Amino acid sequence: MLGLMQHWPLVISRIIDYAACQHASREVVTRSVEGSIVRSDYAAIRARALKVAQRLVRAGIAPGDRVATLAWNSARHLEAWYGIAGAGAIYHTVNPRLFPEQIAWIVTHAADRLLLADVTFVPLLESLADKLATVERYVILTDRAHVPDTRLRDAIAYEDWIDEVDGDFAWVGVDERAAAGLCYTSGTTGDPKGVLYSHRSNVLHSMAMCAPDALGLASRSVILPVVPLFHANSWSIAFSAPMTGAKLVLPGAQLDGASIYELLESEQVTCTAGVPTVWAMLLQYLQKEQQPLTSLRRLVVGGAAAPRSMIEAFEARGIEVFHAWGMTEMSPVGSIGSIKPSVAHLRGEALIDLKCKQGFAPFTVEMKITDDAGRRLPWDGKTFGRLKVAGAAVASAYFRADAGILDDEGYFDTGDVATIDAHGYMQITDRAKDVIKSGGEWISSVALENLAVGHPDVAEAAVIGVPHPKWGERPLLVVVAKEGREIEPRSLIEHLRPKVASWWLPDAVEVVAALPHTATGKLDKVKLRALARLAARDLDGDGARIAEAWHVDRMRAGAAGNDDLNVFGPGRDRQ
Repeated sequence: MLGLMQHWPLVISRIIDYAACQHASREVVTRSVEGSIVRSDYAAIRARALKVAQRLVRAGIAPGDRVATLAWNSARHLEAWYGIAGAGAIYHTVNPRLFPEQIAWIVTHAADRLLLADVTFVPLLESLADKLATVERYVILTDRAHVPDTRLRDAIAYEDWIDEVDGDFAWVGVDERAAAGLCYTSGTTGDPKGVLYSHRSNVLHSMAMCAPDALGLASRSVILPVVPLFHANSWSIAFSAPMTGAKLVLPGAQLDGASIYELLESEQVTCTAGVPTVWAMLLQYLQKEQQPLTSLRRLVVGGAAAPRSMIEAFEARGIEVFHAWGMTEMSPVGSIGSIKPSVAHLRGEALIDLKCKQGFAPFTVEMKITDDAGRRLPWDGKTFGRLKVAGAAVASAYFRADAGILDDEGYFDTGDVATIDAHGYMQITDRAKDVIKSGGEWISSVALENLAVGHPDVAEAAVIGVPHPKWGERPLLVVVAKEGREIEPRSLIEHLRPKVASWWLPDAVEVVAALPHTATGKLDKVKLRALARLAARDLDGDGARIAEAWHVDRMRAGAAGNDDLNVFGPGRDRQ
């Protein structure tokens, strides 16, 4: 027997309809690419999204067609998302921090028909245009006055494009299971993989993220997503904020500490979310300028583990810090680090220990850890295993790929190695490919990195395994000094000595100007390991002279006419 309830499809258009009805005047504030602060509200976002949808349908975009966006966090990008989904099409967020060859690959693989881009990305697109054969037209997310001269195919200013319709339009009806969004993984170990979200999965995931134990959003909240919209649905915030009527503050392209601080204070932001590198820049700015944070109450860290010292520094300012872990294949949030009643008695070091974990699975997510044979392992906080997940917003397959990705119980292997304690708190100890196996024992690179960043002179740290004739692998610590500081390797080893087993201590410390990052802001250990191999082969077998290896790598790249390997210097990996 079925229930006698109305059929009310969980589609994305209902989110912006609700926001425009119940929270019409709630602000959406943007630091625009042109530089000014632009103020809108949810009623205006919906009205303009309807024009986007109407214009797409007039252009012949049909349900299931892909429309790409290459843009920063802004009101225009947000309304384009809702307009694309409202036309029955699929929004495809392209990450501008990928290598150009990867961008060309994923746009072609997705068969994007239109591409909406911020003006800052016009030169990049011009360099790739000959490889983007499926793109019929480029829409530049600005007004006519700010569109540069360009040879992009049939390019038009966004404002002129949507002004060709009147907005008298009804959302295209689709099934809640229909595809709504497409996001590709960063592809550090092969071609990027497409994750195809449904309307239903996005709505359920975003509802879970609104809960008090997650983002804790309400109509009184003010949230600033530093995490970009092109990073897996901006961790749901593009949907969760209008779903609750929270004021939304969008930072555009300026993500430095000073710019983020200005928005946090001027807009009285209560909650924010982003990767540790952003919070490190903000913290350095606060400490250097001796500035307070007067309104911020909750700071969510994802993308990588936050160093203990960072958590302590923000908590000392009265800001609740917790992790949110996940991945593109999970829409993306899979765990949240808020405090359960069973651990609410913890104080001091014990509380920080808990906050260093990635948290527990919210409703809609199920977790298990297994050994390599797929056998479930205990939740005792000590046993390491492969972390696998299932749920309402977890991928079941990759877009346009034949290989299966689920185990016999329907769980997805995340590729992470983790423990889960008796309270359900999960802690990532490593990526399966990054764990260091020394003498038959595992060494956690994540744990060593977080301890190293606790040294007063260290701004950022990465640990990789390098080959060893006796032990198989040994840890190499690569660090970046804080501005105006110098790192003495021996003092760093002594800093670690009382905190870890002696056999965990790195065999060498390498100081570099900067570390390589992936397109999603994570440490690029694939590149680091490649440089270590280069060092071992070409530099007297040292295996630790990463900085010298970088120079050799750069010289080879220059000789080959390829200037895209700027790993440690300024460039796309440091954006």
